[in-house]
Amino acid sequence: MHTVVVGTSGTTVADVIAVARGNARVELSPEALDALARARETVDALAAKPEPVYGVSTGFGALATRHIGTELRAQLQRNIVRSHAAGMGPRVEREVVRALMFLRLKTVASGHTGVRPQVAQAMADLLNAGITPVVHEYGSLGCSGDLAPLSHCALALMGEGDAEGPDGTVRPAGELLSEHGIAPVELREKEGLALLNGTDGMLGMLVMALADLEKLYRTADVTAALSLEALLGTDKVLRPELHAIRPHPGQGAAAANMLAVLEGSGLVGHFQADEAPRVQDAYSVRCAPQVAGAGRDTMAHARLVAERELAAAVDNPVVLPDGRVESNGNFHGAPVAYVLDFLAVAAADLASIAERRTDRLLDKNRSHGLPPFLADDAGVDSGLMIAQYTQAALVSEMKRLAVPASADSIPSSAMQEDHVSMGWSAARKLRTAIGNLNRVLAVELYAATRAIELRHGLTPAPASRAVIDALRAAGVRGPGPDRFLAPDLEAADAFVRDGGVVAAVEPVTGPLA
Repeated sequence: MHTVVVGTSGTTVADVIAVARGNARVELSPEALDALARARETVDALAAKPEPVYGVSTGFGALATRHIGTELRAQLQRNIVRSHAAGMGPRVEREVVRALMFLRLKTVASGHTGVRPQVAQAMADLLNAGITPVVHEYGSLGCSGDLAPLSHCALALMGEGDAEGPDGTVRPAGELLSEHGIAPVELREKEGLALLNGTDGMLGMLVMALADLEKLYRTADVTAALSLEALLGTDKVLRPELHAIRPHPGQGAAAANMLAVLEGSGLVGHFQADEAPRVQDAYSVRCAPQVAGAGRDTMAHARLVAERELAAAVDNPVVLPDGRVESNGNFHGAPVAYVLDFLAVAAADLASIAERRTDRLLDKNRSHGLPPFLADDAGVDSGLMIAQYTQAALVSEMKRLAVPASADSIPSSAMQEDHVSMGWSAARKLRTAIGNLNRVLAVELYAATRAIELRHGLTPAPASRAVIDALRAAGVRGPGPDRFLAPDLEAADAFVRDGGVVAAVEPVTGPLA
């Protein structure tokens, strides 16, 4: 099994995906263990002094003015975890919780938090045992970190609360720890606070969203090319010299992908005998590279933010290399929240233009010779009429999800935390939007491949043929009389989600950008 070694200098996108989705094992590097020990010496020295130090010998948030005696500090750390584990609502997905736990371990291992090496090791042990704390949908405001979600994870580390075992069964965390030989952690000064004061949940969801969107944007280039082909459109608008004079890199990449898919097509630029030659295709066809390209460039910015955050140590207070322990505001989720919202906007627009192409394929007045709704016997058969309704409903929801969460703020903690990022909420709605985008592209794929097969006597591009063949091999049926449509759409959705579109195309076109 792949092993991810956690050091002091952050982590990578690939490592997050490997742990969250691939169940990779986690190890702490010798360098990280040394840094943990040195930082802990600093915290222990401060804990022994009579002067109050935030997070070490004081309360938290609006209660930070109270100095806590040595006899109550272990209780203080336990209490902050118990009281902050106040999430409600449905369970969060296993991969999100694993990403959150791993990213918190990444910050702990930096040596800037003052957590003991044995606590960090217990965090790694929990991941390696496949124990996933139960974390709930609601509870994070995206400031002072993802407090409630991280607290539920810290609670499991203490042997309290509920967790999912490697067999998928939810049980008391203490039982699962005992079965795997993991001793519950007895928290000491600063450790409770350090385990729950970070942007790890929203960051983990951002990293996974980027991975999913990279695949979906390549898929969207293919489905757009198939729709252009099915509509007998022109590929002249995809020529590189046109995109070179508006040098947005994402736009050029999208156009190049579409052009590669359409290479050798016998449908592109073909006109019906009774139809005047078209000077231009509709915007939804002609401007596909511009819309998909803008989304790609938005992803590039989001990736830059994610990489910076992956290199960061987010905690408050932090232990600095010179031995100072300083309070700060680095836990504020604004940098991550903004790009999560940007991505939801881009995804909604990509879905919107795909839906418009699908609608054009189904309308006999705009499809250039295709049967109404791609039906076998229009009137007797309804064809894909209601598949487009479903697609439209998904797009409509995505437009609502594109309203930014980060534009909102609700004061908390008796006005001490009076401006929050709502980054967790931005991440949660983006996950829903990505699932919807997958379905929207699946409907376009379903319609475009059927339309191409209805162009009798015309030969599609080799790459298009490869996609059609792979889709049919996956159990998605082609043209014919009306049938129970939901299973076909579900199979198309799975085909897109599993990367089937890109996997079918690239042996013909070479790697897509």
